[in-house]
Parts: sequence; structure tokens; C-alpha cells
Amino acid sequence: QVQLVESGGGSVQAGGSLRLSCAASGRTFSTNFMGWFRQAPGKEREFVATIRWSGGNTFYADFVKGRFTISKDNAKNTVYLQMNSLKPEDTAVYTCAVRNRATIGVPATTSSYDYWGQGTQVTVSS
Repeated sequence: QVQLVESGGGSVQAGGSLRLSCAASGRTFSTNFMGWFRQAPGKEREFVATIRWSGGNTFYADFVKGRFTISKDNAKNTVYLQMNSLKPEDTAVYTCAVRNRATIGVPATTSSYDYWGQGTQVTVSS
């Protein structure tokens, strides 16, 4: 089992920045990818970004390219999401997830991940 705890959410005005953190514990030695998803009220959960744990390759949804950066600290088993130039439409609950299974492609769907955190609220006001 893997436990994930997110932090860093909050309220910010449009154009501002937030940095989310997700700390993993438990059976983290088999982590393949760590990713971020978000879910706005009334909408489905959507992929934001993911990072390959070995190698550090990063992948982003089109709507965050150039604004969000995903990074990791292997020693701390932690993944970060730096969010800049935030927009009101970025308001959502952001949740991190871990995939342990090997994959050839980029895991960008909810079913691609094995463990999930509880989420942290991000609110962007105009």
C-alpha cells in the first residue's frame, strides 16, 4: 500500500501562484509515475501532469503547459506542482496519484493510477 498526503492548496487571485506538494509513504519503492489530477465542481476528474519516477520525464495536459511545472524529490518521496499564472478556471480539488504498474505510454487517465490522495482545494478568484 501507498499513502499520499497533499498540501499547499489555498485561495489566490488570478495571476497568482501556488505550489502543491504530495508526500508518499509505504511501498514507494515500486513507484513508476506520480501524477496530478483535478476535479472542478460538476466536472469529471481530469489529468493535469505526471512525472516518471525514474528518469524524471514530465508530461502535461495542454491547458497547463507553460504555466504548471511538475517536479520530484526522490529522497523525500515527494512530488510537487508549481502553478503559475493561475486562472479562475483552475479552481478545483487537486489530487495526486501513484502508478506502480509498468507502462509503455504516458498514464493520463484515472484508471492508470493505483493509489490516490485525499486532495487539496485550490481556489482562484478573478
